[in-house]
Amino acid sequence: ELAGSSVALGIAEDVLALHLDPELTLHGLSRAACDVVRDGLFYVLPRMSPDGAEQILKSGRWVRSVPRDPRHHQLHPHWLHEDVDGDGLALAMRVPDPGGEYVALEGHPSALRPRLVEDEGPFYRLYPEGRVAGFDGDSVPDPWFLSDNATDLNRNFPVEWRSEPDQAGAGLYAMSEVEAHAVVAYTAERPHLFAWLNLHTYGGVFIRPLGDKPDTAMDAEELAYYTQLAQWGEAFTGYPTVSGFEEFTYTPDKPLYGDIIAWAHRARGCFSFVVELWDLFEQLGLPRPKRFVDRYERLGREELQKLAAFDTEHNAGRLFPAWREVEHPQLGKVEVGGFDPRIGLWNPPPDRLAGIVSGMSAVMLRVAAMAPRVVVTTEVVSHDGAAEVVVKVANHGYLPTYVLPSAKALPMNEPLWLEVVATSLAVELAGSPRVKLGHLEGWGRGRFNPAQSILFPRSRGTRNEAVARLHTRGHGGVTIRVGSCRVGFQTFTVEV
Repeated sequence: ELAGSSVALGIAEDVLALHLDPELTLHGLSRAACDVVRDGLFYVLPRMSPDGAEQILKSGRWVRSVPRDPRHHQLHPHWLHEDVDGDGLALAMRVPDPGGEYVALEGHPSALRPRLVEDEGPFYRLYPEGRVAGFDGDSVPDPWFLSDNATDLNRNFPVEWRSEPDQAGAGLYAMSEVEAHAVVAYTAERPHLFAWLNLHTYGGVFIRPLGDKPDTAMDAEELAYYTQLAQWGEAFTGYPTVSGFEEFTYTPDKPLYGDIIAWAHRARGCFSFVVELWDLFEQLGLPRPKRFVDRYERLGREELQKLAAFDTEHNAGRLFPAWREVEHPQLGKVEVGGFDPRIGLWNPPPDRLAGIVSGMSAVMLRVAAMAPRVVVTTEVVSHDGAAEVVVKVANHGYLPTYVLPSAKALPMNEPLWLEVVATSLAVELAGSPRVKLGHLEGWGRGRFNPAQSILFPRSRGTRNEAVARLHTRGHGGVTIRVGSCRVGFQTFTVEV
């Protein structure tokens, strides 16, 4: 899953462009919205697993996340992904066998498809290019996607983590992998994070919370925020947005445990979502099943012929290179090569990448423009040697200062406070040097929010504002700090 690096850096490039030219607008956003983006603080992680990505780029071998295997229980026969013919690549390997489950695809002899009752052969078994550790000379073990790389990073995060066998690829314990631990430790120290995009490939779909419950369990306003995301996603990328639980669990009603978005959404209170870049299924004109995740499995003969034709016409034939015969040290005569999914399947052809980057940047800059925006104004009213400093604090942003309804109860979701941090005057502030302002609502209601039904369209009251009054005597300055760890702080001095 390599294209996410380019998309992450492309979004960063657009943000930098906005800073370099204060007059610039991008992707149809207004000047005001671009100014909100300019005020935002972005954290960009181009690769979560650089070791895994480099292994795939160099050798093509399968790596789910990280090319490490700390497991002690590996005495059983299992596959090791390795280069067999000395060309530097570890792709696929086919072995002629009357009992094989695969046959050559009609019109595309390098491509294989699942065998049908009507087929006459020749038939093949399909294995990873490599060798069998612990081979007994007779029995070949089943290939498994984690046979020599133990952990799926997207099952190693601490929220709802479960060990194997409940969750394949979970790791030895939550955050056992240095990459997952680093992300958790870094983001746990930054309560001001409000939005989180996780980039994957492939499929062409946005996947949003909830991951463990149906939409009926989500707050209506929070769901409306994600419905707005869905509208942007469709408009700028063509990708649909689906519930992780309802359309992206591999087994219906069985959640995936320990994924990064559960950490971002439930533990950090972020407006968070996943995108599977590269809408290959749409490019092939394949119908969408009821559950989006089923698209990955419903590739029969006709669908594979469309894929092979696409590869020939639009991908320089990268997916299905020729098979080459070689003598395998354990299995005898085999053929290697044949299937290289790195470009065209797992990732888009290079000439499609710029369009994908542009569409994703258009979506993400709009998400950035949803940020809470705390604005402070002051007014000084003097009378009889005393003065009243009226401090008005308002949220002019789309999202509330608590970001999501589901995040309100999180300990780090601190309400706003006003405090006097320095003064040369006598100041009275409700008998304390600080006063709690509370959380402030935003103006955004999401898309198709039931509270904005045409039946009774009304605004909320002024829950986006709070007022504090300071009573002073004398002349000089009062330094005031307003904010919270959730939205940051503003410090300013009022002269009285």
